Amino acid sequence: RDRRGAMEKAVAFVGAGQMAEALARGFRAKNIIAANKLHAYDISEERRRVFGQMGAKIHVNNDDAVASSDVAILAVKPQFLHDTIKSVSTDSWENKLVVSIAAGITLATIEACLPPSARVVRVMPNTPCLVGESASAISLGAKATPEEDGEVVSMLMSTVGKTFVVQEHYLDAVTGLSGSGPAYIFLMIEAMSDGGVRAGLPRDIATTLAAQTVMGAAKMVLETGKHPGQLKDMVTSPGGTTIAGVYELEKNGMRSAFIDAVCAAANRSKELAKL
Repeated sequence: RDRRGAMEKAVAFVGAGQMAEALARGFRAKNIIAANKLHAYDISEERRRVFGQMGAKIHVNNDDAVASSDVAILAVKPQFLHDTIKSVSTDSWENKLVVSIAAGITLATIEACLPPSARVVRVMPNTPCLVGESASAISLGAKATPEEDGEVVSMLMSTVGKTFVVQEHYLDAVTGLSGSGPAYIFLMIEAMSDGGVRAGLPRDIATTLAAQTVMGAAKMVLETGKHPGQLKDMVTSPGGTTIAGVYELEKNGMRSAFIDAVCAAANRSKELAKL
């Protein structure tokens, strides 16, 4: 599909929370979807207002939003997904490309709630899609076609960052790493800023230096292709300031804390599938 083809598709957000907003703003910023092709419904009046200000058509219920679309993005919390799907008539789901961003809910579970003509794709995005830097993974359901449905979803997601097509059993790990990962990095930036303040820097300078350092380091990993350990060693001079800081991080279990965080979030994703 060319870009024009994707733009001609009407996209409905079923649930218009923070992640839906981040995706919608990303699609709009890259002009991949025209405002008049964007549809939404949310139970919250405030969330409907936010999408209305983006130029989206706000519907009176989920069924109306889905019926008006070619692609329906299920953007509700996992525990509400089943009831949300059932709030839409079978007729409205017919022949739809259904994209779920609900963590932990399997393709088979979603497909069982929909008519056979609906094609399902699971996506695990993350909030940096708001600034065009999402890290997302896509998994195709039994009826979804790689050359059409997969291409459409990949094109949509690639407008807001990097995207990978993976087998579904990887998605819990993706959720723990990149889906939840921005929160870990925000904590790290906040902590580094606190360190800067403790060392005497003004807060605004400390936070900007911390955030820019994270962004710059990430770009070095992505653009040089070098192992993160090799890049770390390039900064770490014998007997210098950096190794003194690295030693404190190692002493306080930074590596194991990050590993445990990813695994805990991945395990919680698995638990959500059983709700």
